[in-house]
Amino acid sequence: MNAGMEAAAAVALGTVAGFVTSIPGGPINATIVAEAPRRGLRWALFLGLGAVWMEAIYCTCAFAGFARFLMSGWVLALVELASFILMLWLGLKYLRGGAVPGERRMEALVEETFHPSSAFWTGFLRVLGNPGVLLLWVTVVATLLSRGWLENDWSSKWPFVGGVAAGGFGWFALVGWGVTRGRRRFEERTLRRFSMASGVFLLLVAVVVGSRLVQLLAERHAGKG
Repeated sequence: MNAGMEAAAAVALGTVAGFVTSIPGGPINATIVAEAPRRGLRWALFLGLGAVWMEAIYCTCAFAGFARFLMSGWVLALVELASFILMLWLGLKYLRGGAVPGERRMEALVEETFHPSSAFWTGFLRVLGNPGVLLLWVTVVATLLSRGWLENDWSSKWPFVGGVAAGGFGWFALVGWGVTRGRRRFEERTLRRFSMASGVFLLLVAVVVGSRLVQLLAERHAGKG
C-alpha cells in the first residue's frame, strides 16, 4: 500500500473512530441537547468544534505515549491485555449509561478555574476536564497499533487524528441539527439508546481483542509443547 492509500485509510479509520466514540452520553452531548434549542445551531457547532479540538489533542498524546513503547513482544502482549480490560470496562459503562468516575468533579474544577466565555472554549474545557476521553483514546490507540491496523509512524497518525476530529465534529453537528432543526429528534432518550449501541460496539471490540489474546496464548502453549 502506497503512502497516499495509507493516509486515506488512516483518515477513514479515524473518522469512524471519532464518530463512534462521540456517541456515548457525555457532557458535550448533554450540553447541546439542553442549550442548543435556546442558543441555536451556530452555538452548538462552535461547542462541538472546541470539543473535537481537545479530543484531537488527547488522541495525539495517546499516540505519542505509545510511539516508542510498542517495540517488544511482551510489551505488545501487555498492551493487548490492557486494551481488552479497558474496552470491556468502557463498554459496560456506556451500555449501562454510567459516567466515568471523577468525570463530573473534574469538569466542574476545570470550568471554575478557567471560566469559559464562549461556546468553543466551553466545549474545549469540558473535554479537557473529562478523564474518560483520554482513557478511551489510550485504549483505541493501543488496540490499533498493537494489532497493526494503523502504522506506527506519524504519516499515518496525523491523518488518523484529522479523521477523529472530522468524525467527532460530524456527530456533534448532527446532534445540534437534531435539536435545533429537527424538532428535538435527539432528546435524552434517543442519546441514551445511541450510548447503549456504542457500548455494544466497544464490547464487540473487546471480544475481538480477547480472541486475539486467546490465540496468542494457544500458539505459545503449542510452541512449548
